[in-house]
Amino acid sequence: MSDKPAQIKCVVWDLDGTVWEGVLSEGGAARLRDGVLDTIHELDRRGIIQSIASKNDHDAAMKKLTEFGIEDHFLCPQISWDAKSTSVRTILETLNLKPEAVAFVDDNPFERDEVRFAHPKVRTYDASEAAVLPEKAEFQVRFITEDSANRRKMYQADIDRQTAEHSFGGSAEEFLSTLHMRMDISRVTEKDLRRVEELTIRTHQLNSTGYTFSYEELLALSQSPDHIFRICGLHDDYGDSGKVGLLLLENRPDALHLKLLIVSCRVMTRGIGSALLAYATQLAHSLGKKLQAEFLETEHNRIMYITYKLAGFEEVEEDGERLLLEYTGEDAIPFPPYLTVDIADTDN
Repeated sequence: MSDKPAQIKCVVWDLDGTVWEGVLSEGGAARLRDGVLDTIHELDRRGIIQSIASKNDHDAAMKKLTEFGIEDHFLCPQISWDAKSTSVRTILETLNLKPEAVAFVDDNPFERDEVRFAHPKVRTYDASEAAVLPEKAEFQVRFITEDSANRRKMYQADIDRQTAEHSFGGSAEEFLSTLHMRMDISRVTEKDLRRVEELTIRTHQLNSTGYTFSYEELLALSQSPDHIFRICGLHDDYGDSGKVGLLLLENRPDALHLKLLIVSCRVMTRGIGSALLAYATQLAHSLGKKLQAEFLETEHNRIMYITYKLAGFEEVEEDGERLLLEYTGEDAIPFPPYLTVDIADTDN
């Protein structure tokens, strides 16, 4: 097992004494802390999103961030007089992040301890480390993909979408219909592999086995005549969500064996996992084969087992922690009515 620390997906910044020098309410904040601006820009370039947990007057702090030209770099900033652990909890819930994927940066050891006590898996850093955060192993990314470069904008669109949903008076499915979602499914090619590897590394909740693959392994799978390897993208009225799902099927003589189903956590509530399963049942039906799916439970992915069960899969074999499930429906599953699906011509 690798000793490499888990990758940070989000950095939560304090403001006073951390992003800027001094205390805003005492007439400070005349300049940014040395190295902070470069770190903010570099993390953004790598697709590591950022937020704020600060005890401050909201309007005054946002005005100061605007003066520094960085206000749009922070998603759902929590600027109030609440405990910072409360602010961090709101950020975790809003951005659908696991605590172990989050870093908290603050100059005050009391505030770091308070956050650490409430969220033991959140990693905390002294503000003096701000300039060197990009050098640390947990902030490294192997590739900078188109999706990672646009991640902040995609998350902001997700926040806007959530806001619209909360004010919507109908059912969840009725709301999804208003988004005019379009999903495209295509064969994984070499140009997709950086994003494919990124999805396998970053996605934990919506990963049916928890398997990760190296770039070289993914390249071999994409070229294998014995595998059906698909990637899907998603677009709606709020913008392009990028490449958000993977499906890997082993084409066996009597069955399609689903080895990997991954959906980006950003689109968890939009039915993409169900749509990919529908596509898999349609493929199996067209080939006259059974559809079987491998499931290996991890600390976070129980929801994938529930997705399989709701889609009509039943357990047929158990080997230790590994389950084999089989689709029991007589007909292929149709795509959800709120989703338009475009399938590119594929050979395998």
